[in-house]
Amino acid sequence: MTESTFVEMKDVGIVTRNAQIALTINGRVRQLDLDPRTSLLDALREHLQLTGTKKGCDHGQCGACTVLINGRRINSCLTLAVMHEGDEITTIEGLANGDELHPMQSAFIDHDGFQCGYCTPGQICSAVACVKEGHANSDDEIREWMSGNICRCGAYPNILAAIKDAKGKLST
Repeated sequence: MTESTFVEMKDVGIVTRNAQIALTINGRVRQLDLDPRTSLLDALREHLQLTGTKKGCDHGQCGACTVLINGRRINSCLTLAVMHEGDEITTIEGLANGDELHPMQSAFIDHDGFQCGYCTPGQICSAVACVKEGHANSDDEIREWMSGNICRCGAYPNILAAIKDAKGKLST
């Protein structure tokens, strides 16, 4: 660890020391100098310019910020970036293989699984995990396991169709 920077917040009398961390994001190690209170969402969006992950409610209720950490879906607004040193973090930007879309991304396009598109990155990351977790065996099961991802436009029937289509193309 390199020497950290002190930041004094005079209005509340708190002194914090920035943390030097290395995060593995989409297969690439990224070095960051962050306030230890920085959420993973803010580290991705504000410090690494990975803006595919969306900030919706910032309270873990909408799922727009869903990313995969070691293959598990996580609301990135509810976890601190410093907690994930050594983890494999995958964002929507990391699902594709170069110019070749991930099967779930293709299925969302094929089935119009989005309208405004704001929730789509979180929906897709969650859907990838849902299938890998083995929770895509029926319409009701998919609905239950995707219930943490809200689509305010109501594209749920198309999202369901996309997940069922992609399930056949993904190895679980």
